[in-house]
Amino acid sequence: MIERPQGGNRAILLHIAIGAPVVQDDISEFVALSESAGAEIVHVDSLSRGRPEPKYLIGKAKAEALRQLVAAEHADLVFINHEISPSQERNLEKLIECRVLDRTGLILDIFAQRASSHEGRLQVELAQLRHLSTRLIRGWTHLERQKGGIGLRGPGETQLEIDRRLIGLRIKQLQKRLQKVRNQRQQGRRSRKKAELSVVSLVGYTNAGKSTVFNRLTNSKVYEADQLFATLDPTIRKVELAAGQSIVMADTVGFIRDLPHELVEAFRSTLEETRLANLLLHVVDASDEKNQDYQLEVNRVLTEIGAQAIPQLLVYNKIDNLPGNPAKIDYDESGIPWRVWISAIEEQGLDLLLQAISERLSQNIVKVWMSLPTSDGKWRAWIYEHAEVHQESIVENQQSNLFCISLQQRHFQRLLNESPAKLENLPDSPENPMLNCCG
Repeated sequence: MIERPQGGNRAILLHIAIGAPVVQDDISEFVALSESAGAEIVHVDSLSRGRPEPKYLIGKAKAEALRQLVAAEHADLVFINHEISPSQERNLEKLIECRVLDRTGLILDIFAQRASSHEGRLQVELAQLRHLSTRLIRGWTHLERQKGGIGLRGPGETQLEIDRRLIGLRIKQLQKRLQKVRNQRQQGRRSRKKAELSVVSLVGYTNAGKSTVFNRLTNSKVYEADQLFATLDPTIRKVELAAGQSIVMADTVGFIRDLPHELVEAFRSTLEETRLANLLLHVVDASDEKNQDYQLEVNRVLTEIGAQAIPQLLVYNKIDNLPGNPAKIDYDESGIPWRVWISAIEEQGLDLLLQAISERLSQNIVKVWMSLPTSDGKWRAWIYEHAEVHQESIVENQQSNLFCISLQQRHFQRLLNESPAKLENLPDSPENPMLNCCG
């Protein structure tokens, strides 16, 4: 194997389409990926082939042209927007004398830069080692198996075998550490389940604006930027909805086309929050012409992690890039919200989004009339803390307060069982000013 340079970020980008024409949007995404990795792009090229060439993937003539281009541009790196085999990677590096990264290697590098939490770094390292382990085969040429004879006897283990063993040991260590993290997450999930808190998880294609939506809804300061995979580490916050309803909202890693399997496996504990959620907020860049394709890609990854059956609420974000498109809720034939149009950056439609979330989770909400003795200030304060009070009036002849309220089923049961409050069935009379309060 050649000695790889220790530094330098001058990169040549090569997009390859196998059995298909070159699509400009795919090149644009590849450029954005490379910029997210911190590369200084000096040249972008593309080609279409009917089938991959076994030795170099791109063919001998194109490989030679690439070698000359690397020398002319003094490039440090070559990014190839396609999966390449370990042997093809080695052959290319030997020919062009330059570091070669395929799409998976590039995404792994971005993840390594973005991970800041202990769990995130463990997951990225695990994914990188799994990827590297496939590239050790015949990777070392300077230490072959030692031969017999005087002066030629060796330790009995080649550098390749040592590397394999060390990587295997490190992978086992990382898996044990991540299992501890999974156990901690399971404890947190059990606590939320005991408290009957619904979990709402944000998913979506990378750079759709998930972190911005999350920050605006939770008043958090998760890092947000107009770049792919701006945030990587999962964040969980509590959000108060109407009717005294509380939920837990989770921000997760963005998805992308051809997301490396190693990452999906390594981040399984993080994505567990998505798989066990009560509702998914599928954030979509409304201004992107390919958002339908991106939605299909997100759903493919959700299927891969076993989250395809979780109910989804589509959140069409960035309507500020679509002049004349107001914030609104789209309902299906059954009157259930299925899509909300918002602009998180301009804070448009966030109240509608919270309303839609509440409606989608409203199966656990009870809307009732109740009366409570006016002397019981403790339970009156409790009602205002745990319920949404639509209206309250004093019934003087009965020395009671009459409430029209919405609250969670569990709070309703406690109110019935532990308080002096009573359910009231109001007469169907147009003279009653509160008649339609809970209608």
